[in-house]
Amino acid sequence: MAGMADDTTAVVWDSALLDYDMGDHPLNPVRVELTMALARDLGILDRPGVQMITPGEASEIDLTRVHRADYLEAVRLAPIDPFFRGWGLNTPDNPVFDDMHQASARICGATLAAAGAVWHGVARRAVNVAGGLHHAMPARAAGFCVYNDPAVAIAWLLEQGAQRVAYIDVDVHHGDGVQTVFYDDPRVLTISLHESPLALFPGTGFADEIGGPGAEGTAVNVPLPPGTGDAGWLRAFHAVVPSVVRAFAPEIIISQCGADAHRLDPLADLRLSVDGQRAAYIAMRALADEVCDGRWVATGGGGYALVEVVPRAWAHLLAVATGEPLAPETRIPQRWRTLAAARRPEATIPEAMTDGTEPPIESWPGTSEDPVDRAVLATRTAVFPLHGLDPHDPRD
Repeated sequence: MAGMADDTTAVVWDSALLDYDMGDHPLNPVRVELTMALARDLGILDRPGVQMITPGEASEIDLTRVHRADYLEAVRLAPIDPFFRGWGLNTPDNPVFDDMHQASARICGATLAAAGAVWHGVARRAVNVAGGLHHAMPARAAGFCVYNDPAVAIAWLLEQGAQRVAYIDVDVHHGDGVQTVFYDDPRVLTISLHESPLALFPGTGFADEIGGPGAEGTAVNVPLPPGTGDAGWLRAFHAVVPSVVRAFAPEIIISQCGADAHRLDPLADLRLSVDGQRAAYIAMRALADEVCDGRWVATGGGGYALVEVVPRAWAHLLAVATGEPLAPETRIPQRWRTLAAARRPEATIPEAMTDGTEPPIESWPGTSEDPVDRAVLATRTAVFPLHGLDPHDPRD
């Protein structure tokens, strides 16, 4: 790991990242296009210390640290065979598309570029909003994800000599692919806050999933009940994540910042606001500053309110990563609103960077009857003792 750069942030971007396009599908790349356009119009990308990086495709060597070589070959072949079946491909969730391998490898290349910039000291923080494809398995596409870019980046970091990498996933869906890849590896801490697997894809991420033999305590899952809003979600985050991350003492934090826990998201049932999501990003940056000298790589992820939510959430993420958080009441430039209306005429175009809420600061525990607090206690009971922490002591 090289010496740390000054207070700089790498933003990895190329319009070619929009080629990860499954067609008439919830994972529409317009959300990424509109995110970067909004960040540009708000002046975020012109801040001092921002370094724009153009990524290439991840190599075969990079990809096969996580994915099987025969799966890569299947990804290459699937678009040219209309009857292709298997490997999780050519399904409603994971339709094939032209140049699928190249587009998927470029997403991985972008997250690798972000991780490399931070690990080599070129930047303190880095962001790839096009990344976060956390469901892909070593030999199977899943949940709109062909290759698993966070896992590919973490595997690269381990090969570079990283001894402790923390992965924090705040997507509404369990970060199952990343957990699976590193379930038996004590060098990687995977933390996922998500809607209960009893209610939502992929059906995993229970509190008792704690890591494999020799790695117990390095998988941490906080399954939250449907309907959880800002107050409960943030209470759960602060009751679990900082304590475990401090105990683990990572050299670098990788975050998956899916925006689909928002109350307007059509595919899930958590009730966060953009303001609550902004608070989560601020908390993750502060944790990286505290435990690993600011080394933080953030990716996007899910998010299917393509205009109303995702661009605002990830513009906040970019602002937090590049300097001062945007004031919630910041007005959205008319230029962006015109672009958004042209791209999605049916959408309700937001006017400000806030949902008009102020996320409350609540300490854990609340009440034993609260389903969020019961979920938190289950997680703390499962993993805190493995890190030398007391699950019942709110100071831990």
